[in-house]
Amino acid sequence: MNLYLRLIRVVVAALLGRRIGLLDDSVVRFRVWPNDLDFNLHMNNGRYLTVMDLGRTDLMLRVGLVGLLWRRRWAPVLGGATIRYRRSLAAFAGYRLRSRLLGWDEKWLYLDQSFEDATGAVAAHAVVKAVFRRRGGTVPTAEIAAAFGWQGPSPELPAYVQALRDGEEAMREGLREGPRAA
Repeated sequence: MNLYLRLIRVVVAALLGRRIGLLDDSVVRFRVWPNDLDFNLHMNNGRYLTVMDLGRTDLMLRVGLVGLLWRRRWAPVLGGATIRYRRSLAAFAGYRLRSRLLGWDEKWLYLDQSFEDATGAVAAHAVVKAVFRRRGGTVPTAEIAAAFGWQGPSPELPAYVQALRDGEEAMREGLREGPRAA
C-alpha cells in the first residue's frame, strides 16, 4: 500500500469515530491528488483498487473486527474484485468511498464498495470477496459470524453476486482445460 498518510488518517478517524454494525455502511471521504492521476488527468484505474483497501480498513476498524483478528490471529485476505468504472474523478475532486458487507457463503465474505462523486453519483462500483486465514487454513464464515454474535444465516446475497460467482466458476473451469490453441 503506497498511501500511508491516508492510511494513518483513516485509522485515526476510525478509532476516534463511532462504531457501526456488521452490515452498516462505512463512509470515508477522500480527494484526488496529483499522484492519483493517469495520463488522462483522472484517477488511475489501479488507484481505485488501492483506495478500496482503505475503505475495508475503515470498515474493519469501525465494526470492531481488528481486535477480533488480533486476538484470534486471523488475517484478512482478498480473493477477488470486480469493478465497474462509470464516471471519471478529476484532479482535486472530492469523493466518498462507501463500503459494506453484503453477506457470505460457506467460505467467502462479499463486500460492496462504491465511489461517489461530490454530487452523489456513482463513479465506480466494486464487489470484492475475502476470507480470513489462520494457521491451518481458512476460517469458516459461520465462525466469523458467530464471533460477532450473528444468529442465523447470511443476509441474502444480491443476484449480481451470484452472477459473479457463476462467472468465476466458469473461469476456473476454463483454466482447468488449459491454454487455448491459437
